[in-house]
Amino acid sequence: MSQNRRGFTLIELLIVVVVIGILAALAIPRFQSTKGKAYFAGMRSDLRNLTTAEEAYFYDHSAYTTHLDSLRFSSSNGDAVSITEATLNGWSGTSQNAESYPHFCALFVGGATAVAPATAAGVVACQ
Repeated sequence: MSQNRRGFTLIELLIVVVVIGILAALAIPRFQSTKGKAYFAGMRSDLRNLTTAEEAYFYDHSAYTTHLDSLRFSSSNGDAVSITEATLNGWSGTSQNAESYPHFCALFVGGATAVAPATAAGVVACQ
């Protein structure tokens, strides 16, 4: 009598594990790149939201501020947002995230001193 054995052999299981490992090795770097792009989008969004918060503060107080606490503003997780200058004529700010690529973005508005890499007022620039 012959017996019909059902199931997978050890070799078949090892081949499946190797194929899954190869697919994971290909997918992880692409995932990291996508994650870095998401952090980059968050930095740019934070600077645009900071623009809205600064303008709202300006309309209430007729001046810009360097204090983030006085604005109703919260940055994205992992982003370090700072206001480098605030005058009666304008303001400038930066956003940094170590996990993003690029790691640094800047923006200036009005008569504030430009922060590299920003070269045009009101336009977020990153390096």
